[in-house]
Amino acid sequence: MKSKLCIINICLLISIFSSAQNGGKYKLWYNKPAAQWVEAIPIGNGRIAAMVYGDPYKEKLQLNESTFWSGGPSRNDNPEGPKVLDSIRYYLFKGNYKRAQILADKGLTAKTLHGSAFQNIGDLNLDFKNLGDVKDYYRELDIEKAITTTTFSSNGIKYKREIFSSIPDQIIVIKLSSDKKNALNFTANFSSDLKKNIKAIDANTLQMDGLSSTLDGVQGKVKFNALAKFIAKGGKTSVSGEAVSVSNANEVTILISIATNFTDYKTLHTDVVLKSRKYISEAEHKNFKTLFQNHRTVYQSYFKRVDFDLGTSEASKNSTDIRVKNFAANYDPELVSLYYQFGRYLLISSSQPGGQPANLQGIWNNSNKPAWDSKYTININTEMNYWPAEKTNLSEMHEPLVQMIKDLSITGAETAKVMYKSRGWVAHHNTDIWRITGVVDFANAGMWPMGGAWLSQHLWEKYLYSGDKNYLKSVYPILKSAAQFYEDFLIEDPTNKWLVVSPSMSPENIPQQHQGSALAAGNTMDNQLVFDLFTKTKKAAQILNIDSDKIPVWNSIILRLPPMQIGRYGQLQEWMGDWDNPEDHHRHVSHLYGLFPSNQINPFTTPELLEASKTVLIHRGDVSTGWSMGWKVNLWAKLLDGNHANKLIKDQLTLVEKDGRGQKGGTYPNLFDAHPPFQIDGNFGCTSGITEMLLQTQNGCIDILPALPDEWKNGKISGLKTYGDFEVNIVWENNIAKEVVIKSGLGGNCRIRVPNEMKLSGNSKLRKAEGKNLNSFFETPEIKKPIISNEAKLNPVEIKNGFLYDFPTEAGKTYILKIRKS
Repeated sequence: MKSKLCIINICLLISIFSSAQNGGKYKLWYNKPAAQWVEAIPIGNGRIAAMVYGDPYKEKLQLNESTFWSGGPSRNDNPEGPKVLDSIRYYLFKGNYKRAQILADKGLTAKTLHGSAFQNIGDLNLDFKNLGDVKDYYRELDIEKAITTTTFSSNGIKYKREIFSSIPDQIIVIKLSSDKKNALNFTANFSSDLKKNIKAIDANTLQMDGLSSTLDGVQGKVKFNALAKFIAKGGKTSVSGEAVSVSNANEVTILISIATNFTDYKTLHTDVVLKSRKYISEAEHKNFKTLFQNHRTVYQSYFKRVDFDLGTSEASKNSTDIRVKNFAANYDPELVSLYYQFGRYLLISSSQPGGQPANLQGIWNNSNKPAWDSKYTININTEMNYWPAEKTNLSEMHEPLVQMIKDLSITGAETAKVMYKSRGWVAHHNTDIWRITGVVDFANAGMWPMGGAWLSQHLWEKYLYSGDKNYLKSVYPILKSAAQFYEDFLIEDPTNKWLVVSPSMSPENIPQQHQGSALAAGNTMDNQLVFDLFTKTKKAAQILNIDSDKIPVWNSIILRLPPMQIGRYGQLQEWMGDWDNPEDHHRHVSHLYGLFPSNQINPFTTPELLEASKTVLIHRGDVSTGWSMGWKVNLWAKLLDGNHANKLIKDQLTLVEKDGRGQKGGTYPNLFDAHPPFQIDGNFGCTSGITEMLLQTQNGCIDILPALPDEWKNGKISGLKTYGDFEVNIVWENNIAKEVVIKSGLGGNCRIRVPNEMKLSGNSKLRKAEGKNLNSFFETPEIKKPIISNEAKLNPVEIKNGFLYDFPTEAGKTYILKIRKS
């Protein structure tokens, strides 16, 4: 009997320690601990997060909670706006940009508050003093299961650490185990720069309380409470000053709970201690297996919706940091699919329904004074965070952003009234957890009153994917209010009689003719955003059959907006004047918003504008900051140039080994995007871009493999979503679509563009598509004909021949298209 039990125990231990294996399709792995933050492994449940270092001797979990920000409920409107607005506009139209800048800095820029900072809770430290030399070290992040595992041996004993951040139980869970009894000995303590007190409540519980910082004169009012509960099997626990000591244990489970007094952007009424303890009390009676199964079930209900496979190679045998370092020179298709799914992992882990949207660093930040305060930069970065949400089948992750837009429509209405005496709502280039909507930073960066216009596009996009009219009805007042602001704010350009936004800027670029001022009127991106806002708000009103009296008003405004212009270098002009410099390599390519994420420029209806967009990208160059390269992957995909998009992915997957500023963009060892420093938008932007290479939905149809690189010869992807609630699976071989499976959620006409002839399985037949797509979700905008400089030289973009088909669908039914063999 004893022998049988011994065999069982050996088998159990083999099972425990063989579950972590080097590499795999969904694993980031390393053969050494993290020496710096950008080598640590991120885990999160949308509210609480940790960076796990994996040090055998001194394990550290750096902790965050999504509502722990500096300051407290606040506003930053400048009431002097109405006094200076007319003068600023006068000087802009006269070409005195410097004078306009001075007035804007004084009368429009916030006087003191330039936004609060997302802050660091602190660390949980585990000190293993009795370990000897470490061998066979390995750590991984399994993004399929959302768990990180560290294994190693010391003194002949095998140790294992498993850590995850539970979505359903709202705690971080750590399991420490070994293959020998009584082998776990360590001391645990909290540390934080913002702590008020740290203590061991009892032999099994640590507690840390803290308070957020004061910033820009706004007193820190956010309280946090962190708890760590130690549940040991065997051995004993004891209080050791401000720490808990664990001696001779067989296994230890640690539960970490964090809460703040944040209630909503207006109030801080939550009982922080009660909330923190509630999470612990509800979880401590569940064993590790149950906690993990509950977490995995919820997480995988999102993650497993999409599968992506480009094949593998010998390069996949290397650790993740080495794979990134060698990527440009090695064929490693599996790293592309891993990086793609890592973006989806980060979105699930940083943006959960009912919580805060992902900020500039998602939910991971180790500083109390992070770069750009880790706020919400809404002139590109926040929007980019959510580009993958709908198309990669993570619609629920979009909800926190939708809620933030609802909040901003309230706070932004006050800003519109106070600063511009306008109706509706406005937001500028930055906001924070308190939903400020005034001008952050000086006018050269912040005087951009288009944040509300861009964010509003997400409200409409979410409808296009779902077709949910109840949802559309709930967000329509926000769209209408955003449009109302521009009804009041647009002003006639005295030269061309166009209606333009003034003052504004093209983020965050400065024309060389402007005496160092970025301010201008009628910038191309502004015109594109206002066009989208009015056309989409009008369409929403028509769908809901309301506000018919507003349609003529909006139509008249749309007709008076400036057309896009192609300048003397053959470029899409960034500004109303032909001021572009071919040597300008600025990271922002704001005027290409019309190409992506908008669809005002597309290969099939606006060829001149497509070529002009390509010229801009050639002038700006490929290598840039990380997020900018992520945007360019999308843009080259929309130019239908998969090989160039793939080149940008290789630029993006260039190893940046040290955290800090002043370097070129790329990717850190833990696959975080390097601006540098870390910004998460590059991760999300690249995941979106890879999707656009394989499936596009903005050009009036479902476009299959529109920008497939030659290098991605064979592959498959499943679970992608399109407008009109179609779900698409694609299999390709030798760069040819072999099978396309489409599930229709709403029914209606399905128009599909494929690179080769295909046939529909069953009795139904494909018919050659002609004319306008009858499925209203795929309408493309009718824009004004561009104004083209007489000096411009245009070279048409090569568009490969494809096959355009229509076929009717019924809601809930699946349709299979297969290659038509000659």
